[in-house]
Order: sequence, then structure tokens, then C-alpha cells
Amino acid sequence: MVVAALVAGGAAHFVVPGAYARIVPPALGFPRAWVYASGVVEVAAGALLAGRRTRRVGGYLSAAVLVAIFPANMQHAVNEGGLLWARLPLQVPLVWWALRAGQEANRASTAASSSAGPDGTV
Repeated sequence: MVVAALVAGGAAHFVVPGAYARIVPPALGFPRAWVYASGVVEVAAGALLAGRRTRRVGGYLSAAVLVAIFPANMQHAVNEGGLLWARLPLQVPLVWWALRAGQEANRASTAASSSAGPDGTV
């Protein structure tokens, strides 16, 4: 689920970049550059989460992306108000979810290691 959200969200940065450019905080400047860069990073985070061997790194990157885009989500709420303010606290469980998805790789790896025989075979 996190993988699909990140990949689809990241891809959307290239399909409708103007919608994302409007919510880049003005202090950052160069909105299109930020939109494209964050789109690449979101797709990469999703791809890393999809792979078993890269899931841990993907979880950390996904959490970092969700924290990094928080100012844009705030700007979006400032610009348009309404229910967009209610979505801001939802970033916390999303960050937790991304970290948890990355940690699942650690648990699976630890379980496989502990069931291996003395020669490393399972």
C-alpha cells in the first residue's frame, strides 16, 4: 500500500507538475525543480520499499520524504484551507507506517537467519 502511494504520488509530480508547484513554499524558490526532485525521490522510495533487500532503506527514505514534504502540505492548507488542515496530523501515522514497512524487512531477515543451519542453509 505504501509502495503504490509513493510511486503513484511521485509519478503524479510529472503528470501534473503545476498542481504541485503551487504548494511549494515561496521561500524555497524554483518550485518546478522541487516538484521534479521530490517526484523522483518518492518513486525511488517506493521502489526501494518494494524490494526485500532494499526495504529497510526504502522505509527510512519514505519517512524522510514524508517529513520533507510537510512544508508543502502546510502551504497547501494555507493556500486553500478547509479540510486540508485536517490532513496535516495524518503525516505522523504515515511516517510511522513507512518506518514500520522498512522494519518488516529486518524482522524477516532476522527470522531467516535464526532458522538457518550451521552451514547457513535453511
